[in-house]
Amino acid sequence: MNDQHFMQLLKIVPNVSRETFHDLYIYETLVRKWQPHINLIANATLPDLWQRHILDCAQLFPLQPEAENWLDLGSGGGFPGIVIAIFLKAQGKGHISLVESNGKKTAFLRTVIATLSLPATVYNMRIEYNYSDILFPDVVTARALTSLSGLLNFIVPLMSHKTVALMQKGRDYMHELDEVSAKWQFNLIKHISVVNEDSVILEIRNLRNRTVGKNERQEK
Repeated sequence: MNDQHFMQLLKIVPNVSRETFHDLYIYETLVRKWQPHINLIANATLPDLWQRHILDCAQLFPLQPEAENWLDLGSGGGFPGIVIAIFLKAQGKGHISLVESNGKKTAFLRTVIATLSLPATVYNMRIEYNYSDILFPDVVTARALTSLSGLLNFIVPLMSHKTVALMQKGRDYMHELDEVSAKWQFNLIKHISVVNEDSVILEIRNLRNRTVGKNERQEK
């Protein structure tokens, strides 16, 4: 294990334990082991896996440290779902549901969960499906999945007035926000990424479709 990596993690998640760091290290090892067989992440980012993926996802947890019911859409190789699960394990409470449609990636996620005894469940299904047993989580996350417009369409049925969405976006996020402004209304807090200053985490609450009421009035 790398002490420099541990110090980087401490800057993002203060008071993180060595045991949690060890779990993240094992996860990193599993990603590298499976990557030649399954495209879990872009190969170009593999040399910088710790910074580009693990630390990038770790920064989500301190934004909602008290949340116990998490949902990650399009989990892929487990970013951020598995990373969040590792922090929930350390916390001793909470659970995260991971939704992933790819069968091989689902197998990988379940292997990691079993290996590390994580408080997580994987749903092998498309995110368009109705999974009513995981409605209204405390936090819903998505990373490198689709446009913000597409994400809002997916998450609106899942969100109660207490649900927080944490959407990780790159440098074009302002363009994406402009695109959704006519259709969607929501409260927004923008967090600049501590890993990449060109990226942000969009914290979204009270998501509403502006066009629903408008269409109903037009029909009348």
